[in-house]
Amino acid sequence: LPEFKEERVRKIAVENLKKEGIEALIVVGGDGSYMGAKKLTEMGINCVGLPGTIDNDISSSDFTIGFDTALNNVVTAIDQIKETMSSHNRCCLIEVMGNKCPDLTLFAGIACKADYIVTADRPLEEKELIESLKKDKEEGKDCEIVLISEKLYDLNELTKHIKEQTGWDTRNDVLGYIQRGGAPTAMERFNSIRMGSYAVELLDQGIGGVCVGLVNNELKYFDILEALDFPRNKHLDLYKTYDLIK
Repeated sequence: LPEFKEERVRKIAVENLKKEGIEALIVVGGDGSYMGAKKLTEMGINCVGLPGTIDNDISSSDFTIGFDTALNNVVTAIDQIKETMSSHNRCCLIEVMGNKCPDLTLFAGIACKADYIVTADRPLEEKELIESLKKDKEEGKDCEIVLISEKLYDLNELTKHIKEQTGWDTRNDVLGYIQRGGAPTAMERFNSIRMGSYAVELLDQGIGGVCVGLVNNELKYFDILEALDFPRNKHLDLYKTYDLIK
C-alpha cells in the first residue's frame, strides 16, 4: 500500500506484529514489497523477500514465482488461437503482459515460434511491420502470429491498418488477466517450496533485509538494496535464439 511508505504507518505495523508475537516475515512480491521488507527489518522485524511477479522483472533471480505459470497460460492461449488463424488464413496480433520487461513475450515467442515479437527492447515501427506482413502474404504464408508487449500500440488501430494495407484478414486478442490466473505449474510449486524453505533457514540464522534468488539453479540471497540495483531485462540474449528459429 502507498501509505506504507510513511514511517508512522510502519510503526503501527510493527506494533501489531509484536502484539501477535510475530518476529519475522517472508515477503513475496516485487520492488515495492522488497522496500517494505527492508524498512521493516530496519525497525526490528526481520524480513526475507521472495521474488513474486509474473513479469519476471526481479533481476536478482533468474526466474520469479508466477512467471512459469503465466508463461504456460500464454503459450496455451497462443496455441489455441493459432489453430483458428491457420484454418482461416488470418493474421492475429496478440498482446502479452509485461511492458517494461519483455520476458513473457520473448519466452512465449520462442516456445510458439511466433512470426514476429515486438517488445520495448526490440520495437518495430508500424510501417516496417506492415511491409513485412505484406511481403509474407505475397509469398503465400497461411497465417501470421504477432506477439506484442502491452502498451506499445493502439492494437485496434494497428489491426485496422494491417487489414487495409496487407490483404491479411487481421484480428487481435488481448490476453489480459487470463495470464495471471490458474493452477501453478509443477516447476513453479517446486521452486517456490525451495525458495520458501531457504528463506526460513535464513530467518532462523537471524538474517534479514535480504531477498532470495534462483541463480543458475542455485539458491542465493542478496541484500535487498543491492538486488534492486541489478541491471534489468536479464534475458536479452534470447533474442538471438529467436532469430535463429524464426
